[in-house]
Parts: sequence; C-alpha cells; structure tokens
Amino acid sequence: MQLTFGSGELFAQMIRDAAGNVITNPTPIRIAGLQELSLDFSGELKEFYGQNRYALATAMGKVKTTGKMKGALINGLALNNLFFGNNMATGTMKALYADTNGIAIPSSTPYTITTTPLNSGTFIEDLGVVNANGQTMVKVAASPVSGQYSVDASGNYVFAAADAGLQVYRSYSYSYSLASAKQITLNNIAMGQAPQIKIAYLAQYQGKKCLVELESITSTKLHMFSAKSDDFSVPEIDFSASTDAAGFKLGTIWVQE
Repeated sequence: MQLTFGSGELFAQMIRDAAGNVITNPTPIRIAGLQELSLDFSGELKEFYGQNRYALATAMGKVKTTGKMKGALINGLALNNLFFGNNMATGTMKALYADTNGIAIPSSTPYTITTTPLNSGTFIEDLGVVNANGQTMVKVAASPVSGQYSVDASGNYVFAAADAGLQVYRSYSYSYSLASAKQITLNNIAMGQAPQIKIAYLAQYQGKKCLVELESITSTKLHMFSAKSDDFSVPEIDFSASTDAAGFKLGTIWVQE
C-alpha cells in the first residue's frame, strides 16, 4: 500500500505530428509548473436482462481513458507538441505597446510623432490613439483635422495643426528579434489530424513511487488563458488515450507497495 502527495512530475513527447508523420527523434518535454493531473478509466457497463427486473449478467464493454493536466508555465514547444502539432518558427517576437506616459504633439509643422519600438523593433500596425481628454482620435488616410490622425507603414503619426501641443497616447504592434521566441501558426488543417503524444507521470510520497505511462494520447481541449487582474493564468489540457500503433498496448502502471 502507498500514498501519493503533490502534483508529481509529467513528461511528454510528440510521437506523430498533426499530419500523421512519425517523429523519428522526438524531444521530451517536462511539463513545468504542474499543478494538477487527473487520469480516469471509465468502463461502459453492459447488462443482460431476462423478463424480470434484475440483471442476469453484467459485462464491461468499451473503456474510455481520459485525463487533464494543469500547469502554470506557458512553453511554446509544449503547447505545439501537446495540442497543435505544427511546425514552429523561431527568432521573431511580436508585441503590443500601449503608451501610458503620453507624448505631446509637436508645436510646429509637420506635427508628426515618430515611432521607435522597444528592442530596436519594427512597427507593424496602429492600434489607436487616445488624447489627454480621454477621447479616441479618428484615424484618416491623410490630411487630418482636429481630433484626427494619420499613420504610415513606418509608424509616423501625423496630427492636425489645431491639436499642436496636445498630449496623446498611442498603441501599436511591433516585431523584434528574440532567439528564444516561438511562433505557432494556427493553420486551418483538415479534420481528423491531431498530434499523438506519449506521456510518463511520476507520483511519490515517503520514498514510494507510482509511475504511469500512456503510449498515445490525443489532446481534446486546450484552455490556454484564464486571465485575471490579480491572479496567474494556468493553462489546462484535456486528453484522451488510445493504444499504440500495433493496437495492443494502452500503457503501463507501476506501483511500489
């Protein structure tokens, strides 16, 4: 007999990508910040009745194996391997900037504010301008009048002469080089395609260990964000297990009694 305590340790590796290609040299991933893991075996009970009220016999039919993992650390490789199974791009990060300090429109022509993104980044898209009065300014193609602005592809914001000296707050998106950045493109692939994952889970208490391996799981739900103003967002993944490619083995359970 043994007890387990805590969330344990969980490791996963993608053995087939979303297109069904076998991964010949899969990268194991430790699910860092694991908070919860559940594993359920649910059997479909078949009952045989005669003419009377009580079953004469019962038998177990199909057994569904499902679970849920919950971890607090967002990892690009883990998200891709566990749910999306796509190719990832690396090296470029996209970010959003919302100015909370404000900047005054120049007092002389051309009444232009030049955008210099952080990290020597490149301006991508305007996300709006609010003035010091809390009013959302109107974007126009060119020749703005009071309460309006225009912006070019490089992030040069042009305002009206009538608004010279007015404090404004700009928001925009930009990109920059970052070696650790991961980009997962959510392509509209055909239904039926999903990555297959092999997982190993270890729980232990007072020196005794319990280990569970599942040969192939498929994620059924990714709850990526539960954003709150005063708490952490904890991603969750629901999954369903199936047998190995040969169709014989679901997994293995080891317990230390």
